[in-house]
Amino acid sequence: MPLLEVKNLTIYFGGLRAVHNYNVTFEPGQVRGLIGPNGAGKTTTFNMITGIHRPTSGEIIFEGQNIVGMMPHDIASMGIARTFQNMRLWRHMTVMEHIKLAMYSKIEYGLIGAFFGTPKRHKQETEFDEKAYHFLKLLNVDRYTNQVVTGLPYGVQRRVEMARALAIVPKILLLDEPTAGMNPEEMLDMVEVIRQIKDELKLTIFLIEHRMRVVMDLCEIIQTLDFGEIIAEGTPDEIRNNERVIEAYLGKEVEV
Repeated sequence: MPLLEVKNLTIYFGGLRAVHNYNVTFEPGQVRGLIGPNGAGKTTTFNMITGIHRPTSGEIIFEGQNIVGMMPHDIASMGIARTFQNMRLWRHMTVMEHIKLAMYSKIEYGLIGAFFGTPKRHKQETEFDEKAYHFLKLLNVDRYTNQVVTGLPYGVQRRVEMARALAIVPKILLLDEPTAGMNPEEMLDMVEVIRQIKDELKLTIFLIEHRMRVVMDLCEIIQTLDFGEIIAEGTPDEIRNNERVIEAYLGKEVEV
């Protein structure tokens, strides 16, 4: 059984068809990329998979269950995590608080434990602290544990956002332009981070990215969207040499 299978996904916003008959299948441990011009429907596709938008038609099957219509937090708790093109971090929270908040769906001690500080609560909070620190160390931002995120460098904030996504212990991680706004050195560091978390956590990864060096280095299979439809799918070499992709996207100036 595939880990994730998307079938004929279509969405309209009023009279505008944003994505049409989108299909993708993920096997565990796979890294796939999604590229295309601005406005092609890439982030909209992510938003449908994660429950932010409900598709007009189609199915999203995760581990054998159709998750269309489920709330985003329920989808996340099942094991689908994501980052955002425009980071969504809370201005007055520390790095550690971001990671621990992402673990809310794993809380087992209930209201009684929260109010009265039961042994079960203390045990689980200790476990949360240890796991959160592990993810921060994995992303090499553990030295910022008690700092407020808004005072941190941009590249560090990106890593904190990724650590927060990992805190729900996902089975598939959706990364929406993880190197956006980074300089070349930060970009190369992020590529290595993504490789590391994929290998260490045995993650399946779905990546939107405009920088072709990142996509070509990381992804096994790449899809290209144009006007909401798949125009090509294949290996990096196949996509790099596909005439339709060159005409619609790669022929333009693309940031590397």
